[in-house]
Amino acid sequence: MKTLSAVVLVVGGVVSSVFAQDRPGLFFREDWKETPAATPVIQEHVSHPGLALTRHGPGEAGIRKSHHNQPPDDPYYIWSGEAEGTWAISLRHQESRVDLTGLAKIRWRSKQAGFRLLRIILKTANGEWLVSDQYDPASSDWRIREFNVPDIRWRRLDIKKVVEGEWVNAPDLSRIEEIGWTDLMPGGRSLACSRVDWIEVYGKPVPR
Repeated sequence: MKTLSAVVLVVGGVVSSVFAQDRPGLFFREDWKETPAATPVIQEHVSHPGLALTRHGPGEAGIRKSHHNQPPDDPYYIWSGEAEGTWAISLRHQESRVDLTGLAKIRWRSKQAGFRLLRIILKTANGEWLVSDQYDPASSDWRIREFNVPDIRWRRLDIKKVVEGEWVNAPDLSRIEEIGWTDLMPGGRSLACSRVDWIEVYGKPVPR
Protein backbone atom coordinates (compact mmCIF):
# COMPACT_ATOMS: atom_id res chain seq x y z
CA MET A 1 0.00 0.00 0.00
CA LYS A 2 1.34 3.44 -0.97
CA THR A 3 1.92 5.81 1.95
CA LEU A 4 1.53 9.56 1.54
CA SER A 5 3.48 11.84 3.84
CA ALA A 6 1.61 14.93 4.96
CA VAL A 7 2.35 18.34 6.45
CA VAL A 8 -0.19 19.49 9.04
CA LEU A 9 -1.22 23.15 8.89
CA VAL A 10 -3.17 25.11 11.49
CA VAL A 11 -4.94 28.14 10.01
CA GLY A 12 -7.40 30.09 12.16
CA GLY A 13 -7.73 27.14 14.51
CA VAL A 14 -8.65 24.78 11.65
CA VAL A 15 -6.37 21.78 11.15
CA SER A 16 -5.74 20.69 7.56
CA SER A 17 -3.15 18.55 5.81
CA VAL A 18 -1.25 18.98 2.58
CA PHE A 19 0.01 15.81 0.95
CA ALA A 20 3.64 16.02 -0.13
CA GLN A 21 2.85 13.95 -3.21
CA ASP A 22 0.16 16.31 -4.56
CA ARG A 23 1.85 16.84 -7.91
CA PRO A 24 0.61 19.32 -10.53
CA GLY A 25 -0.67 18.04 -13.85
CA LEU A 26 0.56 18.58 -17.38
CA PHE A 27 0.46 22.28 -18.29
CA PHE A 28 1.55 21.82 -21.89
CA ARG A 29 3.43 19.52 -24.25
CA GLU A 30 4.97 20.65 -27.53
CA ASP A 31 5.94 18.04 -30.13
CA TRP A 32 6.28 20.13 -33.36
CA LYS A 33 4.35 19.65 -36.57
CA GLU A 34 5.38 16.83 -38.90
CA THR A 35 6.27 19.12 -41.79
CA PRO A 36 9.45 19.40 -43.89
CA ALA A 37 12.61 20.76 -42.30
CA ALA A 38 13.02 24.55 -42.38
CA THR A 39 15.31 27.30 -41.12
CA PRO A 40 14.45 29.17 -39.01
CA VAL A 41 11.76 27.51 -36.91
CA ILE A 42 8.62 29.69 -36.96
CA GLN A 43 5.19 29.82 -35.35
CA GLU A 44 3.67 27.64 -38.06
CA HIS A 45 5.86 24.73 -36.88
CA VAL A 46 4.28 24.73 -33.39
CA SER A 47 1.70 21.97 -32.96
CA HIS A 48 0.02 23.23 -29.75
CA PRO A 49 -2.66 25.79 -30.76
CA GLY A 50 -2.26 27.77 -27.55
CA LEU A 51 1.52 28.30 -27.61
CA ALA A 52 3.47 31.21 -29.09
CA LEU A 53 7.11 30.68 -30.08
CA THR A 54 9.95 33.21 -29.81
CA ARG A 55 13.57 32.90 -30.94
CA HIS A 56 16.27 34.83 -29.05
CA GLY A 57 19.91 35.81 -29.33
CA PRO A 58 22.47 36.64 -32.04
CA GLY A 59 22.10 33.15 -33.54
CA GLU A 60 18.29 33.00 -33.50
CA ALA A 61 17.91 32.97 -37.28
CA GLY A 62 19.80 29.68 -37.45
CA ILE A 63 17.51 27.71 -35.13
CA ARG A 64 16.15 24.96 -37.36
CA LYS A 65 13.05 22.76 -37.27
CA SER A 66 14.74 19.60 -38.50
CA HIS A 67 13.82 16.12 -39.73
CA HIS A 68 15.49 13.39 -41.83
CA ASN A 69 13.82 10.60 -43.78
CA GLN A 70 16.46 8.20 -42.49
CA PRO A 71 16.48 6.60 -40.03
CA PRO A 72 12.72 5.86 -40.28
CA ASP A 73 12.10 6.89 -36.66
CA ASP A 74 13.88 10.26 -36.92
CA PRO A 75 11.69 12.78 -35.04
CA TYR A 76 10.68 16.31 -35.97
CA TYR A 77 12.88 18.39 -33.70
CA ILE A 78 14.57 21.72 -32.96
CA TRP A 79 18.28 21.87 -33.91
CA SER A 80 20.90 24.48 -33.03
CA GLY A 81 23.68 23.33 -35.37
CA GLU A 82 23.30 26.27 -37.82
CA ALA A 83 23.09 29.02 -35.16
CA GLU A 84 25.97 31.42 -35.83
CA GLY A 85 25.81 32.91 -32.34
CA THR A 86 24.32 32.17 -28.94
CA TRP A 87 20.63 31.38 -29.15
CA ALA A 88 17.54 30.45 -27.13
CA ILE A 89 13.97 29.47 -27.86
CA SER A 90 10.90 29.95 -25.65
CA LEU A 91 7.20 29.07 -25.59
CA ARG A 92 4.41 31.21 -24.11
CA HIS A 93 0.95 29.86 -23.29
CA GLN A 94 -1.47 32.48 -24.54
CA GLU A 95 -4.21 31.86 -21.96
CA SER A 96 -2.30 31.10 -18.76
CA ARG A 97 0.91 31.67 -16.91
CA VAL A 98 2.19 28.66 -14.97
CA ASP A 99 3.01 28.20 -11.29
CA LEU A 100 6.28 26.24 -11.08
CA THR A 101 6.46 26.16 -7.28
CA GLY A 102 5.96 22.98 -5.24
CA LEU A 103 6.55 19.75 -7.12
CA ALA A 104 6.57 21.23 -10.61
CA LYS A 105 8.77 19.55 -13.20
CA ILE A 106 9.94 19.88 -16.80
CA ARG A 107 10.68 16.94 -19.10
CA TRP A 108 12.08 16.77 -22.60
CA ARG A 109 13.52 14.35 -25.12
CA SER A 110 16.81 15.60 -26.47
CA LYS A 111 20.20 14.73 -27.88
CA GLN A 112 23.26 16.94 -27.53
CA ALA A 113 26.65 16.63 -29.25
CA GLY A 114 30.09 18.02 -28.44
CA PHE A 115 30.32 20.13 -25.28
CA ARG A 116 26.71 21.34 -25.46
CA LEU A 117 24.83 21.43 -22.13
CA LEU A 118 21.13 22.13 -22.63
CA ARG A 119 19.53 24.30 -19.91
CA ILE A 120 16.03 25.51 -19.04
CA ILE A 121 15.18 29.19 -19.39
CA LEU A 122 12.22 30.97 -17.75
CA LYS A 123 10.65 34.41 -18.00
CA THR A 124 9.06 35.55 -14.75
CA ALA A 125 6.01 37.79 -14.37
CA ASN A 126 8.24 40.84 -13.76
CA GLY A 127 10.06 40.31 -17.06
CA GLU A 128 13.23 38.79 -15.61
CA TRP A 129 14.86 35.91 -17.50
CA LEU A 130 16.50 32.99 -15.67
CA VAL A 131 18.71 30.09 -16.78
CA SER A 132 19.11 26.84 -14.84
CA ASP A 133 22.25 25.45 -13.25
CA GLN A 134 21.06 21.92 -14.10
CA TYR A 135 21.52 20.76 -17.69
CA ASP A 136 21.25 17.87 -20.13
CA PRO A 137 24.69 16.91 -21.55
CA ALA A 138 25.77 15.08 -24.70
CA SER A 139 24.51 11.57 -25.44
CA SER A 140 24.90 9.02 -28.21
CA ASP A 141 21.13 8.69 -28.75
CA TRP A 142 17.86 10.40 -27.90
CA ARG A 143 16.90 10.26 -24.22
CA ILE A 144 14.30 11.66 -21.85
CA ARG A 145 15.50 14.02 -19.10
CA GLU A 146 13.32 15.09 -16.17
CA PHE A 147 14.04 18.19 -14.08
CA ASN A 148 12.50 18.67 -10.63
CA VAL A 149 12.09 22.44 -10.51
CA PRO A 150 12.57 22.76 -6.70
CA ASP A 151 16.09 21.30 -7.07
CA ILE A 152 17.24 23.89 -9.61
CA ARG A 153 19.31 27.00 -8.90
CA TRP A 154 19.02 29.96 -11.26
CA ARG A 155 21.19 32.68 -12.77
CA ARG A 156 19.96 35.79 -14.52
CA LEU A 157 19.94 35.54 -18.30
CA ASP A 158 20.63 38.40 -20.70
CA ILE A 159 18.05 37.32 -23.27
CA LYS A 160 19.39 39.60 -26.02
CA LYS A 161 22.93 38.23 -25.81
CA VAL A 162 21.90 34.85 -24.30
CA VAL A 163 24.64 35.07 -21.68
CA GLU A 164 24.28 34.10 -18.02
CA GLY A 165 24.67 36.59 -15.15
CA GLU A 166 24.66 36.51 -11.37
CA TRP A 167 22.90 33.98 -9.15
CA VAL A 168 19.28 34.75 -8.21
CA ASN A 169 18.26 33.67 -4.73
CA ALA A 170 14.67 32.43 -4.33
CA PRO A 171 13.19 33.80 -7.58
CA ASP A 172 9.40 33.99 -7.77
CA LEU A 173 8.34 31.03 -9.91
CA SER A 174 4.63 31.33 -9.16
CA ARG A 175 3.70 33.14 -12.40
CA ILE A 176 6.02 32.09 -15.21
CA GLU A 177 5.40 33.78 -18.56
CA GLU A 178 7.62 31.74 -20.92
CA ILE A 179 9.60 28.50 -20.80
CA GLY A 180 12.36 27.37 -23.13
CA TRP A 181 15.94 26.22 -23.50
CA THR A 182 19.47 27.15 -24.57
CA ASP A 183 22.98 25.71 -24.42
CA LEU A 184 24.56 29.20 -24.23
CA MET A 185 26.78 28.43 -27.24
CA PRO A 186 26.76 28.86 -31.03
CA GLY A 187 26.03 25.85 -33.21
CA GLY A 188 28.76 23.71 -34.70
CA ARG A 189 26.76 21.62 -37.15
CA SER A 190 26.18 17.97 -36.20
CA LEU A 191 29.36 17.64 -34.12
CA ALA A 192 28.46 20.44 -31.69
CA CYS A 193 24.76 21.11 -31.28
CA SER A 194 21.59 20.63 -29.26
CA ARG A 195 18.39 18.88 -30.36
CA VAL A 196 14.93 18.86 -28.72
CA ASP A 197 12.24 16.43 -29.88
CA TRP A 198 9.52 17.45 -27.38
CA ILE A 199 9.03 19.28 -24.09
CA GLU A 200 6.49 18.80 -21.29
CA VAL A 201 5.82 21.26 -18.45
CA TYR A 202 4.05 20.14 -15.26
CA GLY A 203 2.68 23.02 -13.18
CA LYS A 204 -0.48 24.77 -12.10
CA PRO A 205 -2.10 27.14 -14.64
CA VAL A 206 -2.56 30.75 -13.57
CA PRO A 207 -5.09 32.59 -15.80
CA ARG A 208 -3.82 35.79 -17.40
